[in-house]
Amino acid sequence: MAKQKILIIEDEDDIVELLTFNLSKEGYAVESARTGEDGLAAARAFLPDVVLLDLMLPGLDGLDVCKALKNDDKTRNTLVIMLTAKSEETDIVTGLEVGADDYIAKPFSPRVLVARIRAAVRRSKSAGNIDTTAIIRADGLTIDPARHEVQVDGERLTLTPTEFQILLTLARRPGLVFSRYQIVNHVRGEDTIITDRAIDVQIAGLRKKLGNYGPYVETVRGAGYRFREV
Repeated sequence: MAKQKILIIEDEDDIVELLTFNLSKEGYAVESARTGEDGLAAARAFLPDVVLLDLMLPGLDGLDVCKALKNDDKTRNTLVIMLTAKSEETDIVTGLEVGADDYIAKPFSPRVLVARIRAAVRRSKSAGNIDTTAIIRADGLTIDPARHEVQVDGERLTLTPTEFQILLTLARRPGLVFSRYQIVNHVRGEDTIITDRAIDVQIAGLRKKLGNYGPYVETVRGAGYRFREV
């Protein structure tokens, strides 16, 4: 079986050495780059399964690198785990907004990071088993998982990856209440670093974009959120 490939995009040599040693010991094929520009070039050539991406990079920063990876047909399905010394809620939300699959703040344990990598890969494989052909319709609201598309009364909406996944998670089981913790687990998996407030911000943005259908995403006081049964 071929080794899974990990690309480290990080400008601190000691962190690169630490990660390379521990990941190689776990059986991964590892490459690294020190700048955002070099990281993008390496990703397109190496085609890694996972990218460990520092947020603060010289030149092109981590957020721009993540956007570029997710907008490139060759790397759009590559898992991106952001590494950063920043741990403010706004940084967490921004990283998820541009398509990061997970987020871990420095300093971190290499063992924890390896566990998070394995969990992210498992989630990705599990997601591949979901029936992506089942289109969800609720009155004038249509959610097409296969096309990653939402329409309201025939008009296509532009949602962030996180907003889309939250809506899809709720709409697949209308009437079922999801706690904020459960929403995080369904959207990003266990141990994702995100706060209750961050989920509330995502829900508020989603409702605004849904317009007249915003109330379909209901708040259940003290419990979480659910999608209205139609």
